[in-house]
Amino acid sequence: MKVMRKIIQIDEEKCDGCGQCVPACAEGSLEIVDGKAKVIADRLCDGLGACLGECPNGALAVIEREADDFDEAAVEAHLATRPSPPAETQLIPPHGKPGGGCPSAKLQLFQLDNRGHSDAPAPKGGSEDSALRHWPVQIRLIPATAPFLKGADLLVAADCVPFAFPHLHQTYLKGKVLMVGCPKLDNADEYVEKFTEIFSTAGLNRITTLMMEVPCCSGLSAIIRKALERSGQSVPLEEVTISTRGDVLRHETCN
Repeated sequence: MKVMRKIIQIDEEKCDGCGQCVPACAEGSLEIVDGKAKVIADRLCDGLGACLGECPNGALAVIEREADDFDEAAVEAHLATRPSPPAETQLIPPHGKPGGGCPSAKLQLFQLDNRGHSDAPAPKGGSEDSALRHWPVQIRLIPATAPFLKGADLLVAADCVPFAFPHLHQTYLKGKVLMVGCPKLDNADEYVEKFTEIFSTAGLNRITTLMMEVPCCSGLSAIIRKALERSGQSVPLEEVTISTRGDVLRHETCN
């Protein structure tokens, strides 16, 4: 049945057939055909756009048009016909650098040095070590199957927080997996769906949300709470509110 819904559109003039978008599609709806990325069947594309950030040429977009309704059963049948390797993760050794290709195309885990500090790049002349343990950090770019999410202490931060709160790494990020986004400018429904899948499958240890005091930022709390409710999981949740001047205004344990 055809319905009006969101779906991926590919600009063939911009697409060079690099294939970096293909692994990002958990449903397997993208393939390289005659040197170009194609949506092989509308019913296999959920339209959420997890593949968007993987294209180095900006050839992918989410549009709304009449298309076959998304069919989860068809996706399962399609995936059953092809191998499904685990998410590829590139391990970056201390003082090493990732290999070639688009930086967002591969998950990266940063090894710790002998002081227990992450080897993520730090500003020259900075006095604090980076506590970042992985890449990427944007919510839309992290697949729900990312191995570093398993059993993690998850830190979900509004993307303005690091600019207002100067001690993010040492106070909140150390030992946690970070996911960053904007509850006002990004698609909240997509985030609810992604976090629902993460909460349902990752076996998280605890969740901390970092929000700004501005009203629109409260949407981050609503996203996380709604996803927890949908997942049916009980995970300890802390919510922290930061002022625009970088002070901790509230720190609440929710369950």
